[in-house]
Amino acid sequence: MSDVNTMRAISQDDLGGPEVLKEVQVERPTPGPNEVLVRVRAAGVNPTDWKHRATGGFLGRPPFVLGWDVSGEVTETGIGVAAFKPGDEVFGMLPYPVGHGSHAEYVTVRARALVPKPASVDHAQAGALPLVSLTAWQALTEHAGLQPGQRVLVHAAAGGVGHVAVQIAKALGAYVIGTASAGKHDFLREIGVDEAIDYRSTDFTEAVRDVDVVLDTLGGETSVRSLAVLRPGGVVVSILPVGSEDFHEEAERLGVRAVRMLVDADRSGMEAVADLVEQGKLRATIAGTFPLADAAKAHELGDTGRTTGKLVLLVD
Repeated sequence: MSDVNTMRAISQDDLGGPEVLKEVQVERPTPGPNEVLVRVRAAGVNPTDWKHRATGGFLGRPPFVLGWDVSGEVTETGIGVAAFKPGDEVFGMLPYPVGHGSHAEYVTVRARALVPKPASVDHAQAGALPLVSLTAWQALTEHAGLQPGQRVLVHAAAGGVGHVAVQIAKALGAYVIGTASAGKHDFLREIGVDEAIDYRSTDFTEAVRDVDVVLDTLGGETSVRSLAVLRPGGVVVSILPVGSEDFHEEAERLGVRAVRMLVDADRSGMEAVADLVEQGKLRATIAGTFPLADAAKAHELGDTGRTTGKLVLLVD
């Protein structure tokens, strides 16, 4: 058990597989100016978590505590925080990549990264949404400028970002095409996909034409090949920030746009996400929940790359 000055957290001393993760006791943080201390109730686990666990990524060498999604209660406010008070239920994404640390009992967060948790959902649902929803929202609205009636192709449409992007695109009035294995097509139709493609048996570049926006969640050759299905002036937005220069060169040759992005914390985006949740237009499908101490099991499942929806840590 933690005392008033410490907390449980999932940390690692080495890079590697899920087995490097361990529960430790660390000092409980104190909120600085414009920050709040949040008692974490639920925190999503995302591909960026297991990638950073394995490679260090933007964070370098461990030790570090992963986690960017958070849903919980404000327990303390720093100087200058006017938007929240202790007891408020909030959710949001910690600033990416340097704001990590939500896989713990408590985390400090910039107040402007958070919004009130919708009363219509529990912490598990709210904790699953921020990173994937902000990624999809920023990709579709800010970088693609998606308009009603446009055609959108979402790669890996049953995945964490993908299944949320489908719902956001439908809420924005788009016609949505999604790729996934055949066994997931019923799920795709349930969340609103208009046309499902089995990537294992069908080459999407032969099955799809005249698309306005492609949301690429896979990277690599998929980014470059997706350019061929666009209408003139269309855009592929890849959420993988690095890759071959062929992506931009081929886009220029074809008269289309190629964008690579990283998600960032954004209060206006979180407000839009919360509004879609309240309207019943956005909901995370949760592939599994795990107590904080079993974070390694969540990573093991995530490493398979075969989950539908999101994995969530619950912090009691």
